[in-house]
Amino acid sequence: MPTLFRLLAVLAVLCGLAYAAMWALANKVEPQQREITFTVPAEKIGK
Repeated sequence: MPTLFRLLAVLAVLCGLAYAAMWALANKVEPQQREITFTVPAEKIGK
């Protein structure tokens, strides 16, 4: 296998692994939901 094809094959495998990792994180991991409260300063409301 010539060097260019070997390089492209390695890059394709690495891209596939990165895509699989992103897919797994997006579909298998559920974020924890929590309530956040904070006060807004009065000078921010008037603008």
